[in-house]
Amino acid sequence: MNTLLQLQCPTPVDNMLRKTISPGDRQLETPQLVYSQMVRHKTPPPEKKGWCSCGCTECNDPTVPHDYFDAVLDYINDMLMGEEDDLINKSSMYHDCSALQATEKSFYDVIAQKQPTFPSSIEALDLNLSSNQCPGGHFVGNPTGVSLRGKKNRQPSECGGFEQHRSNKHLAGGRREEELMDTEITAKIDKLLLCPGSKEVGLHDELACCPFDNPANPLIKGKQRRKRNDPNKEIVDLKSLLTQCAQAVSSNNTPRVETFLKKIRNHSSPRGDSEERMAHYFADALEARFLGTGMDLYANLASSKITASDIVKAYQVYVSACPFKKMSNIYANKMIGNLARGSPKLHIIDFGILYGFQWPCLIQGLSARPGGPPSIRITGIDFPQSGFRPAERVEETGNRLAEYCKRFNVPFEYHAIAKQWDSVTIEDLKINKDEILVVNCLYRLRNVPDETVLGAMECPRESVLKLIRTIKPHMFLHGVVNGNYNTPFFLTRFREAYFNFSVLFDMFEAALHREDEERLLFEKEVIGRELINVIACEGTKRIERPETYKQWQTRNERAGFVAMPMNRDIMKEVRAKVKIGFHKDFMVDDDGHWMVQGWKGRVIYAISSWKIT
Repeated sequence: MNTLLQLQCPTPVDNMLRKTISPGDRQLETPQLVYSQMVRHKTPPPEKKGWCSCGCTECNDPTVPHDYFDAVLDYINDMLMGEEDDLINKSSMYHDCSALQATEKSFYDVIAQKQPTFPSSIEALDLNLSSNQCPGGHFVGNPTGVSLRGKKNRQPSECGGFEQHRSNKHLAGGRREEELMDTEITAKIDKLLLCPGSKEVGLHDELACCPFDNPANPLIKGKQRRKRNDPNKEIVDLKSLLTQCAQAVSSNNTPRVETFLKKIRNHSSPRGDSEERMAHYFADALEARFLGTGMDLYANLASSKITASDIVKAYQVYVSACPFKKMSNIYANKMIGNLARGSPKLHIIDFGILYGFQWPCLIQGLSARPGGPPSIRITGIDFPQSGFRPAERVEETGNRLAEYCKRFNVPFEYHAIAKQWDSVTIEDLKINKDEILVVNCLYRLRNVPDETVLGAMECPRESVLKLIRTIKPHMFLHGVVNGNYNTPFFLTRFREAYFNFSVLFDMFEAALHREDEERLLFEKEVIGRELINVIACEGTKRIERPETYKQWQTRNERAGFVAMPMNRDIMKEVRAKVKIGFHKDFMVDDDGHWMVQGWKGRVIYAISSWKIT
């Protein structure tokens, strides 16, 4: 499924490319969105003054870099304020993609052998739900599946309530109230989009470390409040209990499994400390594996009442408290900014675009480039969604990014592709020779099957890397989850998973309050669900297959890539930001050509840049 979205803005003349001018001096015509119709600006682009990120409002120093440290949060706020009703009506994109990939079929595949042709208009992106159908495509009634804990599946009493609520809003307030609301939202977004203390800064200048505004995040300033010890409560070693339970599950010893699970349940809780929380989710995964319901539970979580809005809010808390995604975006975007310096055209092929959280930083930065921004073309690739509209979410990401580009007068074109990554062809990508070409894939290749998957005639991971090499990008940005729990042997995989996930729970314990509802949601719907796939699923149903960054380095080199030198200035800047803005136990370092990030010395994420040999 391919969809084209194009935003055209006139670019400055060539002689202006050789002059350093303030963005406020540029005169750009109103951009036009070409997608079967023309859409004009609702609000003028924000005023562009100054270049400094040091916290002052008077400085106009063009040598001080800026990375739009909070642009990801701004983009999420934009989504939540402008589209919250729509997001509430839909299940999470994180869930739908992985669930469909794991079951290896979509709703459309049941009745047809080829993909349908979809209308190419903005209006066609809205789902038309029948009165007996819940938002997100789920029909009224409890989802089928096995409930391991005996919890009730609570569903909204009236699925049509969402649409009725939206209609009532428009009728009650009238057009005037709606316009006032739009103005208020626009003003709030304008305030959020620009970093505190500075109006505009670009990615064009030298990337040395500089002072910056401390990011707002919910870091805990003191120690967590400890629960009072119950003198009558038995003290247990949860790690030992989980290990023994895993051994009993492996040997199919029913009495021992039941005994260990009961004991673990009595001493674990999703609202306890880090060890108790992790034990709770590991127990769920072990029980699902023992009962043979891992795939059912994993898929049913995708069709639960958790909405995209809930997941986005939880993700917002995660990126505020943990530097991994932010620092990866800073490193990747500044590498792209350096590469595209002076070029009039930039084409980014993003494998695993999801909601597109990475690109607002780059768009906002390039909008202030001396001589004007380049024409940006993004090809967003992700796994298809279930149902008759497999590319709908990928298209919606393009619409959001297009609105963002309109606000900053950045010429923009978007191309959506929703299919299995190893089936993407070079013809799908529509590559032009006169553009800077960047392939971006951050932390999602772990979901592409490797050579150990049964029935794989050719390794899909190798196929994707081979495709990337064939298109000959100027740079390939590759981010990986550093994990070693991809072994086919269950007990070995269990031990490695315990070691890796314990780091995440310990990190959240130090960075977020236990009572934080978004933390609970993120741990349950993202980490807990991933654990079920790692522990309780096998074969093609197990899509969480990370490898260490050293293993990925071997794969990349075998595919014909060579690592690009590490940018020391960006590394220096990222280290400073992590040190000042986040918990002291977060770490960022370099290993060879990789920027590695982790917690208390344990590497969790790694990112590097590559070019063809």
